[in-house]
Amino acid sequence: MAEKDIQKREASSPVETERTKSMKVFIPRVDIHETKDAIVLLADMPGVDEKSVDITLEKNVLTLTGRVQPASYEGYRAAYLEYEAGDYERAFTLSDEIDRDKIEASVKNGVLKLTLPKAEPVKLRKISVKSA
Repeated sequence: MAEKDIQKREASSPVETERTKSMKVFIPRVDIHETKDAIVLLADMPGVDEKSVDITLEKNVLTLTGRVQPASYEGYRAAYLEYEAGDYERAFTLSDEIDRDKIEASVKNGVLKLTLPKAEPVKLRKISVKSA
């Protein structure tokens, strides 16, 4: 894995929105897995918890937003930082294969897990064959 593969990527224009807060915005790294019944999306968003993440679905666009409060330590000031703090934002266009009413989300240790259930017609079905 190249060094740049493990670094956070700063978003130049995350979701084409204007921000009122002057803080960097990063594109969270995402792993997407597919099961028989769902698409599972895992987004790395260090510093984000259930109170600081927003997930919106407007039309076919699913937008993940995570707000991070920079760490501060009383009596210390940063002399050198290799890890930059910033918010996260990323958007996905969903296909009609996803059942939008059953999307579930959870966050643990800075990893956001989204379960996007497949709509009924898309699920794999076994069709039995009868003799004629």
